[in-house]
Amino acid sequence: MTSDAPRTDAPRTDAAHAAEAPRTADGFRTAHDDFRAAAHTAADLAADHLAGLAARPVWQPMDDAARRALLDAPLPAAGRPLAELLETVGRDVLPYPMGNGHPRFFGWVNSAPAPAGVLATLAAAAMNPSSAGGDHADVHLERAVVRWIAELVGFPHRPGGGLLTSGTSMATIVCLAAARDRAARAAGWDVRADGLAGMPPLVGYVTGETHSCVRKAAELLGLGSRYLRTVATGPDGRLDPADLRAAVARDRADGLLPFLVVASAGTVGTGAVDAFGPLADLCAEERLWLHVDGAYGAFGVLDPVIAHRYAGLERADSLALDPHKWLGVPVDCGCALVRDPEGLRAAFSLVPSYLRDETAGELGWFSEYGTEQTRPFRALKVWATIAHRGRDGLARDIARTTALARRLGELVSADPGLELLAEVQTSIVAFRLRPPGLTEAALDALNRELPAAVQRRGRAFVTGARLAGREILRACLLNPATTETDLRILLDEVKEAGRGAADGRHH
Repeated sequence: MTSDAPRTDAPRTDAAHAAEAPRTADGFRTAHDDFRAAAHTAADLAADHLAGLAARPVWQPMDDAARRALLDAPLPAAGRPLAELLETVGRDVLPYPMGNGHPRFFGWVNSAPAPAGVLATLAAAAMNPSSAGGDHADVHLERAVVRWIAELVGFPHRPGGGLLTSGTSMATIVCLAAARDRAARAAGWDVRADGLAGMPPLVGYVTGETHSCVRKAAELLGLGSRYLRTVATGPDGRLDPADLRAAVARDRADGLLPFLVVASAGTVGTGAVDAFGPLADLCAEERLWLHVDGAYGAFGVLDPVIAHRYAGLERADSLALDPHKWLGVPVDCGCALVRDPEGLRAAFSLVPSYLRDETAGELGWFSEYGTEQTRPFRALKVWATIAHRGRDGLARDIARTTALARRLGELVSADPGLELLAEVQTSIVAFRLRPPGLTEAALDALNRELPAAVQRRGRAFVTGARLAGREILRACLLNPATTETDLRILLDEVKEAGRGAADGRHH
């Protein structure tokens, strides 16, 4: 991929648009004219980029010259015209994507951007409000889309019971802060005023597959990762309620304060969904806060084939999820949902005199429910994405990707040189290349090398992880444009990269 290759499908240039732009009476173009012409060019660049993704390599390493052009770009002393900036974007940025827009991108949990969300992002940036609070469109739209998200996944929603965040990492901090505050108050402690010093340690319970954002949140909130207990999972990858109950009893006997259980609506490693009903029963009995990490997988409930896996999700105290994953809302956009809105407000509300708003109403400002004061207008791209597809369209897209994941699992199981390592519960497939005659150590070494080798080849993109002590490949399917042909190409690329790795060892 060279940055100066001629384009046969190039959009009209800014100059072409400018020729049509109106001028002032004295013949000069205005700044608004320049912006309008550049905006047309930017739209063409974006449309061409999205239209051409499938025909290009999924990802390839940047050549040194292109990388240095970005890394070493000097601070400009004089400004540059908008048209020139867009030329740089088209030449130096768009040709080098992460790859997540491509239908054969199966890495991590990164979706292709929904076109409606792309368009709405421009309008939101043009308004550029702070969505902390007040009587303007973005605030009311955020309340509506938070309710929509709750309705999509079947989570109970009261006004004020959630807000948009930068992602599930921040949503997790928000939800766990509310859980910490409730537990401290129940123990007679004002954690906002006095901190945690002198208080018996609060203990949370996770599994070995719980996302790392939970540990980060526990460390940031002063809980300490030492007091995150790792609970066993069963053969299906689900948190084991019996092991959880025993761990809680041990910690209570030691004078500690169990307060939190983190369940998953789709683990990152295998897409496993915990059994929420039994966990909700246990949490109610033990007075524990049940938090569900639904960052990637909570929207799987929209697929009727797997909806049964999510039974009891509505009983959680909080749910964190990412519209910028399975829904395709352009990054960044997470969402924190809570059963009790006052729990969030108790944990975060702080209204200095210069931010008083006597017209704010009962709910106050969004900034009272989380850590952000200046908040971007995330709601418009969420609204556009959901409104464009509708509930039925989103459900069809999600059902398509889960069906393809099950099909990929079948293709892996039918190939004697591959091994399926976990049941396909949502749209993540955990597998590995298993040529005959290799020891477990050799298999680990081979599969550790494969993701990078596949990525460099450019025809597919897959990432790796460790599962039950073994190196695995994990393919996450989020793009409804993916086909069964793309799945077969992925597996062909894995096997071809494996042969290349074996040949390299022999030499």
